[in-house]
Amino acid sequence: MGRISHRGWLATLVIAATLAGCNSPDAPRVPGGVDTSPVASRFDLANRCFVLKANGAYVLSNAAGFIANGSDAASAERFYMKPAGLGRYLFYTSNSRLMTGSGTAVTAATTPADGSDITVDGDNGRFTATALGQPLAVNGTGQLVLGGAAAALSFEPAGACSIYPEMPVGIDAPTFKNALGKPVIGFAEVHSHMGMGSEMSDGSGDVGPSAGGVLYGQAINRFGVIEALNNCEAMHGPDGILSAENIILDQNPTDTHDTVGWPSFIDWPKDDSFLHQQMYYKWVERAWKAGLRTMTIHGTTIEALCNIAKATYGDKNADCVDMGVGVKQVQYLFDMEKYIDAQEGGPGKGWFRIVKDPVQARAVIADGKLAVIPGLEFSNLFHCRVQFLPDGSETSDCTKEDIDREIDEVWELGVRQVFPYHDVDSALGGTGIFSSVLNYVGFADIHGFWKTYDCEDGGEGPTYFYEAGAVMETAPLAQFNDPITQALIGNFQGLLPVYPPGRQCNARTVTELGKYAIDKIMKKGFVLDIDHAEIKSKQYMLDEAAKLSPNYPMVSGHGGHGGISNAQAEQIIRQGGIIFPALPHGRDYAAFIQKIKPIWQNSGTSRPLSVGYGADSNGLRTLPGPRGADATPIQYPFTLFQGPGWGPQFAAAGIAPLKVDMLAIPGGKSWNMNEEGMSHYGLVADIVEELRIEGGEEATTAMYNSAETFLQLWEQTVKASEAAQKTPSP
Repeated sequence: MGRISHRGWLATLVIAATLAGCNSPDAPRVPGGVDTSPVASRFDLANRCFVLKANGAYVLSNAAGFIANGSDAASAERFYMKPAGLGRYLFYTSNSRLMTGSGTAVTAATTPADGSDITVDGDNGRFTATALGQPLAVNGTGQLVLGGAAAALSFEPAGACSIYPEMPVGIDAPTFKNALGKPVIGFAEVHSHMGMGSEMSDGSGDVGPSAGGVLYGQAINRFGVIEALNNCEAMHGPDGILSAENIILDQNPTDTHDTVGWPSFIDWPKDDSFLHQQMYYKWVERAWKAGLRTMTIHGTTIEALCNIAKATYGDKNADCVDMGVGVKQVQYLFDMEKYIDAQEGGPGKGWFRIVKDPVQARAVIADGKLAVIPGLEFSNLFHCRVQFLPDGSETSDCTKEDIDREIDEVWELGVRQVFPYHDVDSALGGTGIFSSVLNYVGFADIHGFWKTYDCEDGGEGPTYFYEAGAVMETAPLAQFNDPITQALIGNFQGLLPVYPPGRQCNARTVTELGKYAIDKIMKKGFVLDIDHAEIKSKQYMLDEAAKLSPNYPMVSGHGGHGGISNAQAEQIIRQGGIIFPALPHGRDYAAFIQKIKPIWQNSGTSRPLSVGYGADSNGLRTLPGPRGADATPIQYPFTLFQGPGWGPQFAAAGIAPLKVDMLAIPGGKSWNMNEEGMSHYGLVADIVEELRIEGGEEATTAMYNSAETFLQLWEQTVKASEAAQKTPSP
């Protein structure tokens, strides 16, 4: 049974009443407000208004629930059919109630429950329905009940429905398509975490939370936005006082936040709010409509941090094993695909399409949809955790045979992009240092601190594209008395490390087991993420890639964690790879384009300048902030693909201008990028407008080149993998 909360429904009903009798801004519109298209299959009911007939009689509302005794449609109840999944619906009434089964009764409930999730079966206009595993039936008095002979149902198109509440998109027009066989116009996202949240299912199961149960909200939920982004108090405590964000990430244990979500969203999501959902599917839809065409979504976690959260303020039953949680998040992506299919009218009709190779990706994009690439990002890839022993030796949780088996398993699942390294040292090698706090988080899991060396050239300066290492310190942990900090300190066994001054890099680089894993990753054909590797480990991967013809390309779209020198940056581009920023605001985005431009040109690549991004949304990072008082403000609504800052390629490809409104919930929250910054993923569209303002045509062209560049990288990966298969393993 899924976990269901009820707070926030009063506000939801106010919004629903406001919308009653109106079309949703993003719903299909037909003359007279009635969609009269045929109902040939159960999927044709999606997001439409109907009157219902059961055993030949129209269904009306009554005090007990619903009764099938009407003789005409005029007096019949109007049902808005909101998909809860493929072939599953919420029957939403004109007075904002839900047809809901409970035991054998069928009532009009004010809040959703398991019995509100009703499965419809049949085709050609003849249907039956079940709830809680029992058929929807009509008893001797005409009352709708559960159990007995299934009632014969039919749906007649109607008007005057109350529209089920849902997050708007703010772009009231279809997005563009690309011609198959032509270079793709659109932008690439290479680093996101849509599977992170408080439940890794649509709510009808109970898979459990990611992040140890401290990141609130879901990307999808069978009951829609009102449940996916409801009040976070159950997870974060009254006034948010128990949020791990306050306690360890912000290091301000006394901080609070308003926990109310939909529809007012007073204190979350915000650009600096790490532990609230940032990738609700309607927000991603807005980015797709603005031109997002490829998106890598990584299953992710930090096992050590998850265990600490679980032991303190998190979910005591949460799964914290890196591979277990990461794989569940990838499986969750397939639930998302089906759920979005349901919203769009049936299997295969959704805009969110998981792809397994660049050929599929190009076909999906040519159909105007989003190509989704599953990935994995965590330290203990293939269960290769390391444990350091008191005598200085180490043990590994994996073998070469384990690596072989698990590579095949995740490939079969659909994973196509991986990080060999992440925030904590593993049996495959050392992490790229960028934060001293992770040294202590990691100790809780691997029982060893980083051994370091002075980063070359000080780890920063004109020879570095991204700074290497970090200044190591212990003071930030010692000054707090909260349970998480004390749990960390308690794990140190009184053995706190002492480091030299200056930026320190990780002395642990690629192990022999790591060399084997990287070789197998290349032979299999995964897109390989180079970030999070120690800077010398990055060089090892680049040099191994250079031995193949074509070279095996690498992705850096995560801020270069661990450092990247200018020479390495040039090598990445020369070998067919990409370096994308971690999605800054428009001004810094434009500056990044100017920073990468000379390296791109010096690399000798023939590819046009290309800069997508790796937003890392839901990845415990700050999103871009407000525009600032000295910046030219975004003027809402704004237009994409036409006007100053837009090149001729858009019109030449037949891409029509697209009007983008400020994203606003009627009667609720609105998001003004000028004032609040990027509170969630839906404001990627607004980042595009920021980039146009700050960088003009060169910047928008570089951005909309990035999907094609990513696809070319993936195609080169496939060819390089074929070459790698002919080389001996380490």
